[in-house]
Formats: sequence, structure tokens, C-alpha cells
Amino acid sequence: MNALKVTVLLLVLLPTVALAQHKTRKPIVPAIFKNAQYVYVEAIDGQEFDPGLNPDDRQAIADVQAALQKWNRYSLTTRREDANFVIVVRKGRAVVAKAGVIIGSSSGPGVGSGPQGNPSSGQPRGPAGAGVGTVAGGEVGTPDDLLEICQLNTNGTLSTPLWMRTFPDGLDGPKVMLFEQFKDAVEKAYPSQPANQPASQAPKP
Repeated sequence: MNALKVTVLLLVLLPTVALAQHKTRKPIVPAIFKNAQYVYVEAIDGQEFDPGLNPDDRQAIADVQAALQKWNRYSLTTRREDANFVIVVRKGRAVVAKAGVIIGSSSGPGVGSGPQGNPSSGQPRGPAGAGVGTVAGGEVGTPDDLLEICQLNTNGTLSTPLWMRTFPDGLDGPKVMLFEQFKDAVEKAYPSQPANQPASQAPKP
């Protein structure tokens, strides 16, 4: 078989092979989203009413909850353990840092005795006669918003994400683009059943 015949044969067979692979490919949206009923929404760093939760994350939870209610495909639950899946959100923040200064007296340089001759407090010291230290904390993460969908394990932990996307400002309401991406993916894979049409009324005589 010459090279020309081989080339023609490959051109004929390639579309058939590609079509077969496309038919056997599994949907990118897991089947759990087809029959799920109850959903819980939380942030990576905590639940909606946790005192220490970042206010932006708390607002993202509220915006996703509002979008869920508008969609009307799943029901929100206030009991995490009743959820068929959990939506986890995080507002983008590249670096969040906080710092403070500690000032006190000292008998000498270095880490030495504290005020009034007390044993070392462990605070860093400045020049003799002054105790100056700094405390700092920080948080590093992606600047993009994050939305992921997980299942709840029997021990209360979350599974690896079943679906995950990031997008700049993707959790900002009222549009909530990351939620819209998830919604579109679910509706494309598992279209909602159309509502039953009301029976037509017989015309009045």
C-alpha cells in the first residue's frame, strides 16, 4: 500500500475514532448533581456565623445562597450533615497581613529580664532601657475568587472537590459568575425536568 492510500485511509478513519471517543467520554459533571436535593454553603475558613470569618467570605456565602434560591433546583439546608453536597467559597485575597508593636522596659539589650526584674518574658529587646518588639501574622492565597463543590464524609470532613473553578471577582453579587458557571454545567449535563403544564380549561358555554 503506497503512502497516498495510507494517508487517505487515515483521513477517513480519524473522524470515526474521534466520534467513538467522544461518545464514551464520561460527563465532566458527576451524577450526584442530577438527583441531589439539599445543599449547604460555607467558606473555606469557616461557616457563615463564625465570629472570626472574613466579612468578604460571609458576604460570598450569602450571595451564593441567594443564587441557589433563585435557581430553585436544590434546597438550602441549615444542617450541614443533611446536605447532599457542600458549596465552599473563598473570596480572593493575595496577602492579608497584620502587625503590631510591643514596647516595654528592659535592663539591657537582647532577650533579658523583664520589667521590675522579672524573668525573661521572651520578648525581643531593643537598646538598653527599652523593650521593643513586633508581632506579625499573614495569610497568602490566590487573588481570584474560588468556588468548589464537595461531599461530606461520614466523619464530617469534606471530600476532594467534585467541581472547582476560580475567577476574578467571581463571587461578587448579584451575578455570582462562579455559581453561574456551576449552574450552566449542571443544567447542560442534567437538564431540569420541565414543569407540568396546567390542564387547559374547557371553554365556557
